[in-house]
Amino acid sequence: MRLLLPFALLPGLALAAFLPADRLADPAAEARAQSIGREVRCMVCQGQSIEDSDADLARDLRRVIRERLAVGDDDGAVRGFLHNRYGDFILLRPPFSLATALLWATPALAFLLGLVLVRRRRQSAGPAPLTAEEQARPEQLARR
Repeated sequence: MRLLLPFALLPGLALAAFLPADRLADPAAEARAQSIGREVRCMVCQGQSIEDSDADLARDLRRVIRERLAVGDDDGAVRGFLHNRYGDFILLRPPFSLATALLWATPALAFLLGLVLVRRRRQSAGPAPLTAEEQARPEQLARR
């Protein structure tokens, strides 16, 4: 039984490793911080939000968000601070602008390109018509 006790404690320790070290005392402010953190890209992982990452930079960004909220910034001001400092890439959903238009249009363009390629493939001529020799060949084989 004593041997199993350390293994029973491991899931709790693993969960504690992923929680931010600087949690806000106010549960509503902490929920706001987590909500903002889910919209911010981890610059190390790039496919995850900072709330889902345990990279050092993500931890630092979580701290920055909580510090900004603690001094009284609203959610928009915190997002604006991060956006001004790191640019569009920091946001998992970057705003639509001329600079990001291609990024937003890429899925639609890829879909349209796929439709064009499929249509072109279907419209392309089928197999090449048989030559006179190829048409006569089955008849020759049948006579044998």
